[in-house]
Amino acid sequence: MTSDTPARMLRLLSLLQTRRAWSGLHLADRLGVTVRTVRRDIDRLRELGYPVDSARGHGGGYRLASGTDLPPLLLDDDEAVAIAVALRTAAGGLTGIEETALRALAKLEQVLPRRLRGQVTALQGSVAGITWEDRGPRADPALLATLAVACRDREVLTFDYTTRHGATASRRAEPCHLVASGSLWYLLAHDLAKDDWRVFRLDRISDPTPTGRRVPPRPVPGEDPAAFVADRLAAAPTRYRAVATVRASAEQVRAHTRGLATRIRPATADTCLVDASDDSLTRIAQTLAALDADYTLDAAPEVVRHLRVTADRALRSQPVSCAVPDDTACVPCTPADS
Repeated sequence: MTSDTPARMLRLLSLLQTRRAWSGLHLADRLGVTVRTVRRDIDRLRELGYPVDSARGHGGGYRLASGTDLPPLLLDDDEAVAIAVALRTAAGGLTGIEETALRALAKLEQVLPRRLRGQVTALQGSVAGITWEDRGPRADPALLATLAVACRDREVLTFDYTTRHGATASRRAEPCHLVASGSLWYLLAHDLAKDDWRVFRLDRISDPTPTGRRVPPRPVPGEDPAAFVADRLAAAPTRYRAVATVRASAEQVRAHTRGLATRIRPATADTCLVDASDDSLTRIAQTLAALDADYTLDAAPEVVRHLRVTADRALRSQPVSCAVPDDTACVPCTPADS
């Protein structure tokens, strides 16, 4: 018989989460106690807020029901590893839920036993997916988790940072917020050496090390971390200038583009300015192609040449003829199985 009541109740809760319904006799047998003890433990769980339903008769038993609040969940090793990998994947790539997944991942990573961390890393590293679109550099999920915990705990970090010019230097900063913009993640932090706010691209951060020093929350200028990061990104220097005057409202353009933040500015009720300046000519072309409206362009000569070459290449391309008769249903051709 299990005499440790807290341990027995945790075991009971774990059993209730693994099956839709349990009879009192089966629970008593699994726990090594009497049916009367099971009833008392069920009552204790209810007092703690767990919604446990019960039914009498041959088909009766105990069932963990849905409640108004989410109770703590007990996970075995395999379940914990699976959820950690899923959250890392979601935080690193799924559109729309990156930040939510990151918060959940930070909680799980903090309590994940050391013996499971290696399994999570190994599984994450051995899984590959087919990428149909080049979305640029993505943040390392393990790095995301480390920075999320530091932001939550207000713990000073040291890390190496590589600038856009390729120079690498050590930084010591107070992490504040993680902000996603398009395909990139940014860390908003207060740089202690410069005594100023800085925005760091996560794909340029390496070797983050918690220092153990925790500091009081530092208010972000304007009290809106996302807006602050957007303003800094809009003002950041770029290699190639490209500003389009678009014959569409700012609201229409925002509906067709992602990640431009404050680079879209209303000009009139029916026109807006889009700053597509970037370090990459390809990304500039992609941004302009996504505008879905006519525009005039004020851009660097390199941008204009790149756009002309791209347009000429597209015009020279000839459609591939198909031997399927016109009256025959056709599906897109696919490569043969190898």
